[in-house]
Amino acid sequence: MLPDLLLEPIVRAALVEDLSPMGDATTKAVIPAGKTYSARLNAREDGVVSGMQVAAMAFRLVDPGLRIAVLVGDGKPCKKGETLMTIDGSAASILMGERVALNFAGRLSGIATKTAGFVEKTRGTKARITCTRKTTPGLRVLEKAAVTHGGGFNHRYGLSDAILIKDNHVAAAGGIRQVLEAAKAARSHMMRIELEVDTLRQMEEALKIGGADVILLDNMDTSELRAAVALNAGRVVLEASGNMTLERIAEVAATGVDYISSGALTHSARTLDLGLDF
Repeated sequence: MLPDLLLEPIVRAALVEDLSPMGDATTKAVIPAGKTYSARLNAREDGVVSGMQVAAMAFRLVDPGLRIAVLVGDGKPCKKGETLMTIDGSAASILMGERVALNFAGRLSGIATKTAGFVEKTRGTKARITCTRKTTPGLRVLEKAAVTHGGGFNHRYGLSDAILIKDNHVAAAGGIRQVLEAAKAARSHMMRIELEVDTLRQMEEALKIGGADVILLDNMDTSELRAAVALNAGRVVLEASGNMTLERIAEVAATGVDYISSGALTHSARTLDLGLDF
């Protein structure tokens, strides 16, 4: 679980967006004061769960008096019809928190489910599935957590945690030697350097110069990836990226690369169908 301190501002902002400026007009109009109810957050399809922590937080921020029990935690598989959470207490409070809780839980469970599908394709290989920075603005901490709930791994969180030299950096700086030498001179002992290459020739040059801890093999076909693994001979970590679809993951993993990164885990995940039933 992530510290609530990190998550509360995100959840609070979503509730403010939904309840501003005058609260829930429908609930005020039709739900009698003091009415209590027991609600169930149910899965309407199979998947992998994520977002229970933030869904529970949404309900508690609306009403700390609600009694919430998480029955299927983040990172666990779920089946269609299974109850993931129960919420007991004020019916009005439950209804006010419902949509925000479901928006978070459905979105994050969709990412976890998609990631789990990618991970399953790597069984029997050393390849690890990792996400990218292609996340929903403001929700990165949640979406990256959802990737781990699906069995994947996180790439760098943002621009400050690692030096990732892409082709536009190389072009602007004047070449691979220039960027690697500059990066080696600038980094601290705790900072890793990753270099993106588009061709085997670039990779060979990078290996001769040295300094990269990771080489990102961008948009290479499967035969090029195999050749890159052979050329590398275990010297640096290899990451395959670009056009990494579910249908292709197994053959990429079989090439021997260490990591496979995919922006689709977050930017193209379908929301898992969840519902709140009274």
